[in-house]
Amino acid sequence: MKKILVTMSVDDSYRQKMTEAAAPYGYELTFKGNASKGNADIDADDVKDVCAVLGHLPAALIPAAKKLEWLQTQSAGVDRYTSASLLPENVVLTNAVGGYGVAVSEHMTALTLAVMKNLPVYSANQVRHNWLRGTKNARQIEGATVLVLGMGNIGTNYARQMKGLGCHVIGVRRSNKPMPEFFDEQYLLEDLDRVLPQADIVAMVIPGGHQTAKLMDAHRLSLMKEGSVIVNAGRGVSIDTAALVEALRSGHISGAGLDVTDPEPLNEDNPLWDMENVLITPHIAGMLEGNRDRVSEILLENLTRFCKGEPLRNIVDKQLGY
Repeated sequence: MKKILVTMSVDDSYRQKMTEAAAPYGYELTFKGNASKGNADIDADDVKDVCAVLGHLPAALIPAAKKLEWLQTQSAGVDRYTSASLLPENVVLTNAVGGYGVAVSEHMTALTLAVMKNLPVYSANQVRHNWLRGTKNARQIEGATVLVLGMGNIGTNYARQMKGLGCHVIGVRRSNKPMPEFFDEQYLLEDLDRVLPQADIVAMVIPGGHQTAKLMDAHRLSLMKEGSVIVNAGRGVSIDTAALVEALRSGHISGAGLDVTDPEPLNEDNPLWDMENVLITPHIAGMLEGNRDRVSEILLENLTRFCKGEPLRNIVDKQLGY
C-alpha cells in the first residue's frame, strides 16, 4: 500500500470520503490532524514512507520525507515552502486557493469598514466607559476608490463586496490576465506607483516572497492619497512596518486594518498596538465557521485526482510563489 498522510483536521465524513476515494487505487491514509491542537503532532517516522501529505508539513521534516511526490497545503499562501526552495524540484506543490475567498474577503471588508468609521476609537472608549465622540469624523465609503493589490480569489471576492458598497475598484496584479468581474480598472504591478495616489483605500492580499517583501515601503506609502487607509490580509512582510508607523503618526495615512504584521506575532512594544487608528487581528481572517469544509472539499477533489493519475488543481509555480 502506498501511504498518504493527512495532517489537516477533517471531520469524520471527510475521513470516510477520502479513505473511500484512495483505497481502490492502493493508497492507505493516516489521519493525524487534531482540531484542538491546531497543527498535527508529527515526526520523522510519520513522513518517511509517505508519497503525499495533505495539510501542513513542518519544514524541518521535509528532508525526512524522501518518498514525497505531492504536498497539498491547507492554506492558500505557500511562501513557507517556496521562499527558501525547501521542497525538492520533483515534489508537486498545490494549495487551497478557492477555500478562503469568502472568509478572508469578509474579514477585509470588516476591517475596512471599522477603520473608515473610526470603530477602534469607540471600542477603546467602551472599555474605559467613556462616552466620547472622538476627534475626527468617519469617512464615506460609497463613492470611494479602492485599490486591490492581488486579484485572485480573495481579492475578487473583496472587490465584489466593495463594489456592492458603491466603490470604484482598481485592481493591481503581477500578470496580465483578463480582468475579473467587479473590477473597474486593472493594472500591472509596474504601474503601482502611478495608481496609488488615486486610492482612498488600499487593500492588500498578495502572497509572500522576495518579489513582494516590503512592497509598500516608505516611498510607496508616501504616494498614497493624504488621509487614505490601508488594509492587509495577505502577508505582513509586504509592508515596511517602521515606515507604516511613521505614515500613521504623521497622519498621511489615517488608519490601518491589519490581519497580518511583520514580525508575526507582533512584538509587544511595537507602536502599532497603541495607535487608536489601527485595528489588529492575529492572522485569523480565514477562520470562518464552516470554512474547514470548503478546504476539505478541495483536498478531497485533489486527492481523488492524484489517486486516479489526473491533473491536479491549484498547482503552485514555485518560482512565482502562487
